[in-house]
Amino acid sequence: MKFDKINISDKFGKLPAGDYAVRLIAKMNNYDIKIVKFKGDFIWHSHAETDETFIIVDGVLVMNFRDRTEEVHAGEMIVIPKGVEHKPSSTDGYKAILIEPEGVPNTGNVKNEITIEKFEWV
Repeated sequence: MKFDKINISDKFGKLPAGDYAVRLIAKMNNYDIKIVKFKGDFIWHSHAETDETFIIVDGVLVMNFRDRTEEVHAGEMIVIPKGVEHKPSSTDGYKAILIEPEGVPNTGNVKNEITIEKFEWV
């Protein structure tokens, strides 16, 4: 892996068109650092073995939990503890940096047509 600086804005500009895209931009120890853009409603899911960190770069992430909802704005972050069921959503869309261990599928404990097991680099 190269260890040059990464221009995050440039990386976001290389994401494919559409309301949802996630790509790998770096690795640190056994962690993947990904970028994601998303607009709409994701699915309810959890990650039984790991926490998941969202750092919001642009827009507003609405993180739905079974007992509450949190709005996470640009410049803020949220850590979802392992095993906690959650559903990201956004009316206008958001861009975020995700940090989680290598090999964690995007849909956690749920497997369906949007599940990504191996992430592409951008």
